[in-house]
Parts: sequence; structure tokens; C-alpha cells
Amino acid sequence: MSDSRARIAAARRVVVKVGSSSLTTAEGGLDPARLDALVDALAARRTAGSQVVLVSSGAIASGLAPLGLGRRPRDLATQQASASVGQLVLGHAYVSSFARHDLNVGQVLLTSDDVVRRAHYRNAQRTLSRLLALGVVPVVNENDTVATEEIRFGDNDRLAALVAYLVGADALVLLSDVDGLYDGDPRRGNARRIDEVADESDVAHIQADEPTGDLGTGGMASKLASARLASTAGVPVLIAAAADAAQALGPADVGTAFAASPRRLTPRRFWLAYAADPKGRLHLDDGAVAAVVGRRRSLLAAGITETTGDFEAGDVVELADASGRTVARGVVAFDAAELPTLIGRKTRDLPPEHRREVVHADDLVPLRQ
Repeated sequence: MSDSRARIAAARRVVVKVGSSSLTTAEGGLDPARLDALVDALAARRTAGSQVVLVSSGAIASGLAPLGLGRRPRDLATQQASASVGQLVLGHAYVSSFARHDLNVGQVLLTSDDVVRRAHYRNAQRTLSRLLALGVVPVVNENDTVATEEIRFGDNDRLAALVAYLVGADALVLLSDVDGLYDGDPRRGNARRIDEVADESDVAHIQADEPTGDLGTGGMASKLASARLASTAGVPVLIAAAADAAQALGPADVGTAFAASPRRLTPRRFWLAYAADPKGRLHLDDGAVAAVVGRRRSLLAAGITETTGDFEAGDVVELADASGRTVARGVVAFDAAELPTLIGRKTRDLPPEHRREVVHADDLVPLRQ
């Protein structure tokens, strides 16, 4: 067994994400047998001594049948209405199913705003930690009833990766209707499953698919992106089929395992790198990229070639190289309106009130490419 799988199997705190297609029928209603099988696997992991957080899709899909809708709605208002009905259906199903194992559940609804804003981020963290301390199984979902196009996570895979870091999880398990990550489209019959991902080079060539069904929003591309996010942040990840949940949450000998980065980012640096919503972009010359990424130095005005976006001092911005690739994120010390007259100039040539770092090294996180 690989070290990654051993860590996942032994993890004391596990975040598990399950997709809509793994919980519902083709018509959109909840499948009680599937949901109970998932809960049985989660309860077994609890009995084995682990804390479990469930990130569950399925609210919108669960509302389709009660509302007489034949397929997932495309307009936001109907999605919100379906989620409003479906969240109660899904929540009741989880309460009833976990009760078979004498376990209590608590619903936690999040929008991306709850993760983007530092104060909300800490509040969500405290709530989840307290639920776990009380022996409750938190069931997390995106708050589709109030989410708008601008603040949606887009899929619960990314939400699960953010929650995994938020609660200090020792492992993240992503369950879907596919039994792992493949080097091609498994529906075409010539793809090979990748069992272990030790580093980025193992998946650099992968062209993951997007969702093709009506019930879900997250395809394998989103799972790969989320696995990269969590593993980079120091959390080992397993992608497996929901039908194999008992094995995934037991010996972890199924699916695709992602090794974790040996160094876990601090909460603030993780927030900067992955959770915060960037308000603009600073384009850097080659010398500035080398200083910021290679030597972890502060960004000075002299190394900036262009700025885009409408940001204020204290906002998070992306730092991009000459090709436009994002190489870092950080907290900017100037408003967007101030920078055009400063960029490209040496610090000593600036007015005294502007002789400071544009992004200080303590507020800057290089991104792994």
C-alpha cells in the first residue's frame, strides 16, 4: 500500500464529497438504497474512530421530482426554488439514515462568500469544529437557495477541497460515478486508470472530461482540480466510485490516490492562494517573477509592467508573468488608480509616501504550476 493510501485509511478526520448522480435516480428523485449505502460506509468510519464531514450535492436534484420538473433547471431562480425544496428532502433523508446508527447530523450551508471573506471563513471554521467536537456529522452543501451566478462555487468538488483545509482534515475522499482518474475518456474503452499521483508530472498530460449528465455540475475536470488544490495544501486525496464507498473509507485500496505536499500551508496563506476572490491582476517582468517566485521576495513597483482590474489597497490580486500565467497571489498595498504612475519605477524615484512594497512578501503566496 502506498503512503498516500495508508494516510487516507488511517486519517482521524476525513472530508467525504458525494455527487448528485451518486445519490439520485435518472428521474431526479433520491435513491434511498444508494444514500443508505453511503451512510453505512460513513458510519463504519465513525465507528472505527474517525471524525467525518460529508459534503453532499443533490439538493437541486432532490427537488426535481416534488416540483414535477423533468430535468435540472437551467435558470438560476428555478434552481434556487428546487434547492429550497430539495434541501429539506435531502436533509430529512440523511437524518433518518444516520439515525439507524445513532448518529446526529447538522446541516451547514455555505456560499463562496463564506470562504472568500476572512471573517466568514473563521466563522465557518468554528461552526464545523464545534459540530465535530459534539460528535455530530456535519453535512455541508452550497447554499443554492441564495447563491447567485457571481458567488457560486460552481461545483461541490472545490467546496469539499476548501472544507477539507478549513477543518484541518487528514484526508479528502471524492466519490462519484467514476472509479478513479483515467488518462483518457473511459467511455471509449482505451483509457487507463491512474492508480497513484505522486506529483504534478503524473497528471500534467490529462485532459479530464466535463459533466455530460443533467443532474450534476462537477465532472472529472473539477475533481482533478480539487484534488490538486487539496493535495497542494497538504491533504491526501482519493477519487473513487460511490459504489466503492466502503472500500474507499476502509482500506482505501480503490480509485486514484493523490499524495499530499509535505508542507501544509498556514490558514492565511491557504486563504490567499485558493479561497480569496482576486480583484485584479498585476503583470510582472521576468526579473520580478524570479524574485517573487524563486526567491520569495516582495513585489516592488519596478517589476510591474501593467495592471488590470478595479481593486483597492488590502484586496487580493493575481500576479502574472509575461505570458499571462498566474504565478502568485497576494494582498496589494495600493489602489488600482494609484499604480499606473508608479509601475516600472525604482523605489528611490517614487514620492516618499509611495516608497513601499506593492505586495509584501508576508502577504504573497507563489502558486505551484
